Amino acid sequence: MNSEDLIDEMYALLEKAWSLPLSHGRTVVDGDEVRQILDELRESLPQEVRKARAIVADRAKILADAKKEADGIIRVAEERSKVLMNQETILRQAQKQANELIATTQKQTRDMRRASSEYVDDLMRRADESLSSNLTELRNTRQSLKAAASHAGKTHGKK
Repeated sequence: MNSEDLIDEMYALLEKAWSLPLSHGRTVVDGDEVRQILDELRESLPQEVRKARAIVADRAKILADAKKEADGIIRVAEERSKVLMNQETILRQAQKQANELIATTQKQTRDMRRASSEYVDDLMRRADESLSSNLTELRNTRQSLKAAASHAGKTHGKK
């Protein structure tokens, strides 16, 4: 059972509970049954959270599918508008839906582009830092080699 079903079951349990007289709405429920429902709810929540995370992970696919669906709806709306040119009300509704879908798709595209740009910028920044570090290390090594060669030449020449 999913969490919504379990919550509905909990409400049903409360509906059939005994009301205590003069208790301002307090009721008597079967504690074991409540614990069982709460245990099932506790077990179902992590599974639903994992499902939600999988959906978030697949957002690029979801966005692509949404764009494809939006394009299909726009295409259908345009075909309908051609066929039903005399019926102005239907044409307005189709155009409104197409505009909403285009706006949503454009926003999603902008968001994805911004996220991609940030990701690429971060990669380039890290590569720049790494290359700078390597270049500094290379220059230091060259200087050490030159100094060692110069020292060896001076020491060798004195003999």
